[in-house]
Amino acid sequence: MKIERLSVDKIRIFLTFDDLTERGIQKEDMWREIPKVHELFSEMMEQAYTELGFDATGPLAVEVFALPAQGMVVIVTRGKVQNASDPIDEEEAEEVYEMEVTLEQSDVISYAFHDFEHLLKASHVASGTGVTEGALYSYKNKWILQIDPEDMEEAKEQALIAILSEYGDATSVTTAVLDEYGKRVIAENAIRTLCEHFHK
Repeated sequence: MKIERLSVDKIRIFLTFDDLTERGIQKEDMWREIPKVHELFSEMMEQAYTELGFDATGPLAVEVFALPAQGMVVIVTRGKVQNASDPIDEEEAEEVYEMEVTLEQSDVISYAFHDFEHLLKASHVASGTGVTEGALYSYKNKWILQIDPEDMEEAKEQALIAILSEYGDATSVTTAVLDEYGKRVIAENAIRTLCEHFHK
C-alpha cells in the first residue's frame, strides 16, 4: 500500500491486488458495503494519518480507479469540517467516515521505467509478440508507457504485462494526470516507433 499527498485535502492510495488478497477482498468487493472493506478503509486512513498527518474526520469523497494488472487507486478528498460548535451526536462520532464513493474502471496498462534502456528492452521483447501500440510520456524523471488492450486477446495481454513487469514497475498514474502534468513524447504506436528508431 503506497500513500501520497496530492494537496492539503487530497491523498492518493495505491493498492496492489496482493494488498487486497491478503485481506480476503476481491476487486468487485470494493464497491460493496461489507465489513472487510470498511476495515481496509480504516487501515488506509490510519496509515495516511501516521505517514502524512492526513486527518480523515468529516465528510470524505472517495474515488476508486480499478487498473487491469496493477491494482487499485483510491483518491480521498476531505470535505469541509463540521463547525466545532455544532453538537455532535455520540453515535455519529462512532461512524468514523462519511463516504461518498465513486468508481471508475480503467483498462489501460501503465508501466513506469526509470531507465530508457529498460524501456527499449521491454519494447523490443513486446514487439516480438506482435504488440506495436502504446503512448509514451515523460513524467517525474520516469518514462511512462501506456497501452490500451481493448482489442487484445487476453493471453496476449497477460504476456505483455509479464514482459513490462520484468523491465518496469506498474504505476497508478492515470492518463488524465499524464496529459496535464507530464509530457507526451510519442502519441501512438510507441513500441513500433521505439523499435524503429532504437535498435537492440
